[in-house]
Amino acid sequence: MTIKVPADQGNSQERKRLEKRIAQLCRFIGRSPWVFHVNSGSCNGCDIEIIAALTPRYDAERFGVKLVGSPRHADVLIVTGPVTNQSLERVKLVYEQIPDPKVVIAVGACPTGGSVFYESPFTNAPLDNVIPVDVFVPGCPPRPEAILHGVVLALEKLARMIKGEIPPEEGEE
Repeated sequence: MTIKVPADQGNSQERKRLEKRIAQLCRFIGRSPWVFHVNSGSCNGCDIEIIAALTPRYDAERFGVKLVGSPRHADVLIVTGPVTNQSLERVKLVYEQIPDPKVVIAVGACPTGGSVFYESPFTNAPLDNVIPVDVFVPGCPPRPEAILHGVVLALEKLARMIKGEIPPEEGEE
C-alpha cells in the first residue's frame, strides 16, 4: 500500500502531534528506527529538508530516528531523486542490503512521479517502478513536517510488520 502525504504540514500543533506519535511508535517497536538515505540524482533540495528534520528545530533524533552509514543497520530507506540510469543498480543493491522488516520512503517530487524528469530516457521515475515503496512524500522540496509525517506512516507500517499483520517480504499490501 502506498500512502500519499499531504504537502502542507506547516503548523506547530501538527509538528507536536507528529513528534508524540513518533515517540509512541519507537516505544512500541522497542528500538530506535534507523534511516539510510540514498540520493539517486536529486538536486539536493530534498536532502537539505531531510537534514532540517534532524536539526534542533524538529529534532527527530531525540526519538532515535537517525541517519546511519550502512544500509545493513537500517530499518527505513529514504530515497530522493528521479533514479538516474547511473544510480539504478546502486538503489536496488542498497534496498536488498537492508534487513527485513524494512520500509521505503520516497521523498520529493522526483521519486514520486518524476517531476521535471518525467518520461526522460535517462531516469527511472517513479521509484516504485524500481523497488517497492511504502510511503510517498510529495513536494519540491517537501517541508520537514511532511517528511516527519512520512516517517510516522512508515513507522506505523513497520510496527504492523513486527506484529505480524503484514508479511515483511511484501513491499505492498
